[in-house]
Formats: sequence, structure tokens, C-alpha cells
Amino acid sequence: MQKESQNSYYVPAEDSIFLADYLENQKGRFALDIGTGSGILAKVLSKNFEFVVATDINIFALKKAHEITTNCICCNAADALQTSFDLIVCNLPYLPSDELVDSAVDGLHDGTEVPTMIIKSASQRIGESGKIIFLTSSLANYSILIKLCESLGFDVKIVARKKLFYEELLLVECVRNT
Repeated sequence: MQKESQNSYYVPAEDSIFLADYLENQKGRFALDIGTGSGILAKVLSKNFEFVVATDINIFALKKAHEITTNCICCNAADALQTSFDLIVCNLPYLPSDELVDSAVDGLHDGTEVPTMIIKSASQRIGESGKIIFLTSSLANYSILIKLCESLGFDVKIVARKKLFYEELLLVECVRNT
């Protein structure tokens, strides 16, 4: 049984705030925040979307996110959902790691193994004219993620970058080819 502590969810840092700032102007009907952590992205989305769902595999993160949105689901990425979304967002766990110690940050091999699973799951729930926006880092082999999205039928572009002391954060937008 998982024991709750003060650090039971991903506390917003520069990466979350960078993505949240970018999402402020996104609008639509249905939005999904995968790996919601504290719920900061769900909160931003709830300002401009009629219906926002937050998912996380960490029940304690969902308990925190539930303070922001009532639509919290404990599941792997979007696997338990059947709804199509206009926008799906995710601050991916992008750090390269040999093992999964912290699901909020460990992306496994090249920082792409866990993100690949999340992107594949999200691609099954995006509407015809919808888009996926995810955050990754120069620490991960993000070109693998871009190629994956292209192979899943998306037009892909890096829409924003932010240089930090030890890495560069990248926001990647994937729009379904129509």
C-alpha cells in the first residue's frame, strides 16, 4: 500500500509553469491532463474548456488534483477513457533512467520509454481536429518522440523552448493530420 506524504505528487516546478503559461490561450470543449500531479494544468485548462479530465497513476496526486477538478481518474495515461478530446496535455516524465523509481519524472531508456506509452495512449483519445501538447527536455532523446508522433499521423512542431542552466525545455504540439 502506498503511504501518503507531503511529496506524494509532483509539485509544480519551472517545467509545469512553462507549460501552464503556454496553455492559457488554448480553448475548446474537452481537455485531458495526463499525469496531472498537483492539477496545475487542469486548473489552467478549466478556464477555457467546458469539461476537463485529469488522470494520474498516483492516487495521492489525484487527491490533490481533486481540489481543482472533480473529474479525476486513476489510470495509466488515457487507457481507461473512451471519450475523444479536443486537447490532451502532458508534462511527460522525461528524465533518462535505468529504472522507474519516481513515476513523475523517470522516463526510462533515453527518457522516451514511458513518454512513448503515454503518447500512444493519448493518440487513441484525440478528436479529429484535436491536438496533443507535451513537454519534454533536451535531456531526453526527444527526436524519437517526434518521429513517433509523426508515425501516428500527426503534424508535429516544437512550439516553444526555454533554456535552463542544465537543460532546455521543449513544448511539442501534435495536430492530427486530416
